Amino acid sequence: MQNTSSDINRSVGEIVADDYRTAKVFEKYGVDYCCGGKTTLSDICLEQGIDRAEIVREIEAVKNTPIERSQNYAAWTNSFLADYIINTHHTYLKENLDQIAAYTTKIAQVHGEKHPEVREIAALFAKIVKDLSAHLREEEEVCFPAIKRVEEAKKLGKSPSVEDIETIARTLEKFDVEHNEVGEAAHKIRRLAKDYALPDDACNTFMITYQKLKEFEEDLHKHVHLENNVLFPKVSVI
Repeated sequence: MQNTSSDINRSVGEIVADDYRTAKVFEKYGVDYCCGGKTTLSDICLEQGIDRAEIVREIEAVKNTPIERSQNYAAWTNSFLADYIINTHHTYLKENLDQIAAYTTKIAQVHGEKHPEVREIAALFAKIVKDLSAHLREEEEVCFPAIKRVEEAKKLGKSPSVEDIETIARTLEKFDVEHNEVGEAAHKIRRLAKDYALPDDACNTFMITYQKLKEFEEDLHKHVHLENNVLFPKVSVI
């Protein structure tokens, strides 16, 4: 078992990549472990005024229980992890993005005059839908197939193709920028929604919209974490 006292000088992304259960600790403290995963825990504590000893204690408490293989994402093969991301997170997005966008548009139309923030939320989410649609397609049709071909070649003792290596390097650089953009948009939506606190005059549609936005953000955190902190670091060193 890893000595978690050393975690204070590691990036939060690395800590969660080692044991995804620690994500709950970071969520509790409002720490961004996906798009902001490159920041060290020490710097996060300094920036956000978090008690270093307390958060390390909580991380240790999580790590001191055996981890199930089903949560040990770092132990999965690159191909299996890529398929998991598609089947779990891409499927979630494809099934929910348009519906959430429709909800945000509806409450912007009905409540926008009294709550102008929902108009901005609707505009932000519309851009997220547009950007993610192209992003998911490039992952599924370009990057992930290249990752699988490289892994298969290495398994057979062959050299991966130069084209696949270049494709992976090019798309990972592009995805890093796109992840930061969608992450910041999601954070801005949360700020505008005041952590999804409902106003007194909220109707059922308003309530459902905020629930769906919160669910989207939570799924996005895990989705981006699995790519930024687990899958992409493994393939970028090939």
